[in-house]
Amino acid sequence: MRHPIRTLAPVGAAVAAGLLLSGCADVEPVPEVTQGARPTAAPAAQTPAPAGKAPAAASARTVGGPGTVCALPVSFGVAEKWTPKAVEDPENPEFAALTRQGPATVRCEVDAKPAGHVGFLRVWTAGKGPARAALEGFVKAEQNTSEVVYRESGSGAGPVTEVTYTVHDKVMEESKEERAFAVSTPRGTVIVHLGGLDTAEHRAMIPAYELARTTLRAL
Repeated sequence: MRHPIRTLAPVGAAVAAGLLLSGCADVEPVPEVTQGARPTAAPAAQTPAPAGKAPAAASARTVGGPGTVCALPVSFGVAEKWTPKAVEDPENPEFAALTRQGPATVRCEVDAKPAGHVGFLRVWTAGKGPARAALEGFVKAEQNTSEVVYRESGSGAGPVTEVTYTVHDKVMEESKEERAFAVSTPRGTVIVHLGGLDTAEHRAMIPAYELARTTLRAL
């Protein structure tokens, strides 16, 4: 198994990142990425863009339901060319540092590279309980966070807690925006997280995040 990579800061690692599911010793060539539309520059003060302000992308497929690649407690729409892939053996303690963040375990990642962006929507699950508590634990487990803002909203799966925040990357010597939402279901809490190589990439991918949030359904 190729290990999941929680952040995409180092540029070389970012392009090759992902929870690709073949053997540990195999290394595939870095895929060519045709850059999609993105802002020309991130703002000087990297304050996270408000959640829920970007339009949702058009849905090309659904992930999480029967017959889809990821077995999840929820389903949601996936933007065109974004590619979902289940995380193999996420409970393996050997890879706990990579597959766990706070109370959550990563289950599925939706790769944006085929759509021309460097980033992922990653789906994490935690035990039963309030979505806000799970999301707070998830963010607190991330290093070098700041400007953390929580909001409450709704979805087809019930009440949703959202968070926007910045993460400072010491290697790149810059901060970048990230965001996530969490929802409680009878099968546990689900967290959907959007990272990205940098703030510009992150903002260009928000429509795919909004699509997931607005089409979310409990199973």
